[in-house]
Amino acid sequence: MKIDYLENQIFNFFLSEKSKKLVEKSILNISIIGFLIHLLIIYLSKSNLILIKDHYGLFNNPISAIYTPFSFILIYEIYQLIYYLPRSISTYISKQYEIITLIIIRRIFKDISDLNLNQNIITNNLNEYFFIDLLTSIILFFLIFLFRLSSRKKIKDIVDNISLIRFIRIKKWISSILVPLIVVMALSHLFNWISEYLLNESISDIQSINNIFFDELFQILILVDVFLLLFSFFNSDLFHNIMRNSAFIISTILIRVSFMTEGLNNVILIIISVLFGLTIQLIYNECEKRKLF
Repeated sequence: MKIDYLENQIFNFFLSEKSKKLVEKSILNISIIGFLIHLLIIYLSKSNLILIKDHYGLFNNPISAIYTPFSFILIYEIYQLIYYLPRSISTYISKQYEIITLIIIRRIFKDISDLNLNQNIITNNLNEYFFIDLLTSIILFFLIFLFRLSSRKKIKDIVDNISLIRFIRIKKWISSILVPLIVVMALSHLFNWISEYLLNESISDIQSINNIFFDELFQILILVDVFLLLFSFFNSDLFHNIMRNSAFIISTILIRVSFMTEGLNNVILIIISVLFGLTIQLIYNECEKRKLF
């Protein structure tokens, strides 16, 4: 009983509805403050009141200030991903797709400030990336819409299944461990990024800003997906369940690999990862509907 009480206390502290609302409110306030600070720095930089080594081009245009609040929105999406992990695997996977889509949307905001209107708007390399990202975001949004539709389930009677209850408890523990782990990792990356941003002289040595933190995040999510697959065997050994959970791991790995590339290769890998997850989910639904396994 003491273990159950401790488990509930830890889980509720990090992932209760009350905690979710607190995180949501905090992120909103931080986003607004961050946006105003970013705008202030841009103004001071443009007025030559301060000198900044702008390796990433984050302070050359007021539009690029949107990058800061959007980064905090992504942090909230990560929290939601962890929040839904014990509640629904399909929603948890859907949140991964939403995060990578929002990363592209954030990239679009930055690309808008870098648009070169003095040259051909289509053939210029920087502009090409902008239009590719626009098209990619539309495709991903539609695929996520289909994935969400395919993941909707009718409410069923709760069955007192010991293996299912055990599996849910495992997911709760994984989620409770993930929250402090990711917070520490995010703060560490923020500190290292600020140090690198201020001290690094060469832009060629600077890591792509879109890869910072999220590269390692999806690496952790791959490990989480593997653990979920292994523990799911205790709950069900049906082939279509194994196939779906394995496909979700492959999908997450493809997203992780996409951070190693840029341009067209990057967006192709992301679209394939979501399309693969969606296709497997649709096949899984048909298997469930027809009780094939």
